[in-house]
Amino acid sequence: MRVVIASCSVDYSGRLDAHLPRATRLIMVKADGSVLVHSDGGSYKPLNWMSPPARLAEVAPDEEDAEAGVTARWEVTAAKTDDRLVIRLFEIVSDTSVELGVDPGLTKDGVEAHLQELLAEQVELLGPGFRLVRREYPTPIGPVDLLVRDGAGAAVAVEVKRVGGIDGVEQLTRYLDMLDRDPLLTPVRGVFAAQQIKPQARVLAEDRGIRCVVLDYDAMRGLDDPSSRLF
Repeated sequence: MRVVIASCSVDYSGRLDAHLPRATRLIMVKADGSVLVHSDGGSYKPLNWMSPPARLAEVAPDEEDAEAGVTARWEVTAAKTDDRLVIRLFEIVSDTSVELGVDPGLTKDGVEAHLQELLAEQVELLGPGFRLVRREYPTPIGPVDLLVRDGAGAAVAVEVKRVGGIDGVEQLTRYLDMLDRDPLLTPVRGVFAAQQIKPQARVLAEDRGIRCVVLDYDAMRGLDDPSSRLF
């Protein structure tokens, strides 16, 4: 990972255009190709970013940029779309690169881990004909919870959460991008499965073609008898 603190301006073009005027910011360039621009506020969310796969090229500033005091220009282009991120650097305060290695992935809490185990055993809950390929299927950026095949034999990646939020959808999206590069799997569809899925996460998932499935933890554990319900 490369971490740069610099005085910079940022321009994004694609599905929409956005501009960040000159200010001191944190720029993260990750091994998976993603580029994120952060301020010192706004919680964990970047001000702007480019999702992987992407290509970063460092080019010399043109005459207009040089006259404005720009010392370097980064052009980040997406691999599959026309999206483009241009970062103009005026002054670099710090520039550090560190090899982080392969991350083992997030350790799930007891409920999430058990949900994953139960869904692997009851994969038919996703639909008739579904079969498990593997739990914790590896990708270059960490393992996806389940890789399954549907009744037609198509590959489906499943991310399991206790409470499904936007971060989980983003995580599954990154896994799908990686898995789709495998000619033995592509095209890979996604399923976002959770006990509870937040409305914003559902909207984002469905916009990206990811199917949402709500899991009944008690029923999966055999603790819920439908015949005893009044309604």
